[in-house]
Amino acid sequence: MTEPMHPIDPTSSAAAPTRPSRAALIAGLLTVVEGLILLAFAGFYVYEIALGAEDSLTTALTSAALIVIFGVALLVVARAWLRGQRWPRTPTLVWNVLLLPVAWSLRDSDQTLIAAGIAALAVASIVAALASPAHRLVEPGSAD
Repeated sequence: MTEPMHPIDPTSSAAAPTRPSRAALIAGLLTVVEGLILLAFAGFYVYEIALGAEDSLTTALTSAALIVIFGVALLVVARAWLRGQRWPRTPTLVWNVLLLPVAWSLRDSDQTLIAAGIAALAVASIVAALASPAHRLVEPGSAD
């Protein structure tokens, strides 16, 4: 006979990070991709600055710094997903919902392929985040 499942007590050691679910793993990997894309984009800004192609050095440096901050933040969120933590669900959903208007705007400016890629990545991340368990339930005495 199996024992009933009980929610994890947040004060117990069982609330520590655990092995991520399949959906959490996918959400984490998609978030890694998003973070690396942002860091590459920041690198492109620095490249443009080095070539002197930017009209305003201050604006370019500020944009690059802001993009780096968001890229690093996404990598922190991805790390939390991959470590089985529960908190990255909301920031992942917020970030990817905000990407949808960006994709729409790119579509309106005839950047259809980039828009489709961003939209697909955002929708896949939203689906993975929503599919991950919000509250992990465990059976007493089980290893998982």
